[in-house]
Amino acid sequence: MSAATPTLFAATATAAVPALPVGEVDNRAIYISFGLAYALGHGAAALSKGASPLLALPGWLPMTLLGTGLAVGTVYATLAAARAQRGASGADALSGKLLGASWVSAFTALFLAITGLAYTLDMPDLQTILWPTGSGFVVGLIYLGEGAVRRNLLHYGLGTWLALTSTAALFLGAPGLFWVLSIAGGGGYAVASVLEGRRLTALAKQARR
Repeated sequence: MSAATPTLFAATATAAVPALPVGEVDNRAIYISFGLAYALGHGAAALSKGASPLLALPGWLPMTLLGTGLAVGTVYATLAAARAQRGASGADALSGKLLGASWVSAFTALFLAITGLAYTLDMPDLQTILWPTGSGFVVGLIYLGEGAVRRNLLHYGLGTWLALTSTAALFLGAPGLFWVLSIAGGGGYAVASVLEGRRLTALAKQARR
């Protein structure tokens, strides 16, 4: 993990928020929260897990860092979706509600799949690998859906990146998969948070014409 990572994320949060057209979402706070969760949570796991860990960290720390960032990001995502629905037509409002509900459905299904596999195969340690990679895969798929519905190429591209890197990380095992999730996932969110500011500025200019 680079010490400059939080600074990079924080710098994007201070940028002015332009006036957005109805239905558009400012994803910067979401990207920053999820990005920090990936960089710090998975980064801590990468440093402390494996046959020869680089640091001796408490077992609860990586999951706490990851969970805190994801929880904050989920709150921001919910608030952003609610703001986007203000003034939206009936069809667009329904699409937004269904996209919001997909988070609950997807992660409930992921919980059942991972818990069921670990129980059936009698391999409880399997959850250590499947939860971080599976979560990234599910988030990526949801971003694909959101990006398609909102015609947001950046969001769609980030979803593609997360889905591919999260599943490809399974080939590495621990701690390699945590390095991939931390660097590729956290880095993807960092790039997206910067590009999101440019996207919003371009949309605001178009709306003023």
